[in-house]
This record gives sequence, C-alpha cells and structure tokens, in this order.
Amino acid sequence: MKKVQDHYYKKAKKENYPARSVFKLEEAHKRFVIFSRGDTVLDLGCHPGSWSIYAAKMVGTSGKVIGIDLQKSQKYSFAGAAKIELVCGDIYDDALFANLSGEEFNVVLSDMAPKTTGHKFSDHLKSLELSRRALEIARNVLPKGGNFYCKVFQGEDFPDYVVEVKTVFKKVKVVKPKSSRVESREVFVLGRDRK
Repeated sequence: MKKVQDHYYKKAKKENYPARSVFKLEEAHKRFVIFSRGDTVLDLGCHPGSWSIYAAKMVGTSGKVIGIDLQKSQKYSFAGAAKIELVCGDIYDDALFANLSGEEFNVVLSDMAPKTTGHKFSDHLKSLELSRRALEIARNVLPKGGNFYCKVFQGEDFPDYVVEVKTVFKKVKVVKPKSSRVESREVFVLGRDRK
C-alpha cells in the first residue's frame, strides 16, 4: 500500500500539484467529464490548491475558478489555465456568498473534511454536515445542467445523503478513486446535470 501512496505523492510533485488529492478529481473527470472549457468553478475547501489548479487547467483561459477555504492558500497561475481567485473564509458565512451572487457557476467541488477524532460515527456525522452544506451551496449557485463533486465519509447515514443529491441532479454516481487510500472511508458523490 505504501508504494501506491508514494507513487501518487511523487506524481503530484512531478506535475507541480501541492497535494496528491488532485488525482481523485482527475480520475472522476476523465471517466465522467465534470468540466467544460469556459466553465466557472467553485472549489469549497480548496487548500492547498490542487483541485483549483486542475480545474483551472480543464476550463482554460475563458473559464474561472474561485476557491474558498478557512486556510490561506498560495496563489498559482499557469499558461493556458483559468484565473484562480482564492477567498479565505467560512462556508457557513452567508455574507461570503452574497459577495459571489453575481457569479454564475457551472461546477461546485468540495474536498472538505472535518478534523477527525478517530471516532468513526462522530467523524461520519461531521463529514455529512460539511457535505450537506456543500450541496446546499450547489443548489443555490448552480444553474440547470451544472455539476457537483463532493467528498463524504461513508457511514450509516451516507445512503440518505445520496438520496438528497438525487433530488437535485439527474445523474448521481458514488466514486471511489484508485488514488484514495484503500483503508479510507472517503468516497466522492458526483451529481451531474442539475435539474
């Protein structure tokens, strides 16, 4: 297992991504097509920036990426990629989203995770709370046809969350990327084509 993890860590460094988590997004995009050229993307829990960078490369210079996180992230820019705007803020702050009300997003991403305690049920519930907030934001900012990709810790209430996502999107998939640690309970819920 360690060799596999080393592989993704080294690959991320080689490709100039700050974290190996980029491959969890890349794999889903290659399989299901989350982004289109010119899209505007909202990346929730964007620190340290790998997902924002990947999204910026996929949407191109005619697109835009806005990343939000409690932690400040380093600014990145790449030739042929969209501009990345980073906002240091709390996803529960409604005023933050009022400032973004002029933006029309095509994709909402969330790689957010709670600070884990080691207590599986408690960590699962905290993860679901973040995922539900991400879904609420997606419901508010995505137009018809928009896409959503969100990390969730599996647990007994996970099936209910998938049902909630199905009320908003026409096509819903649960994705367990190869780059995700085998022992990890994280999975990703992909909602495509907002109703």
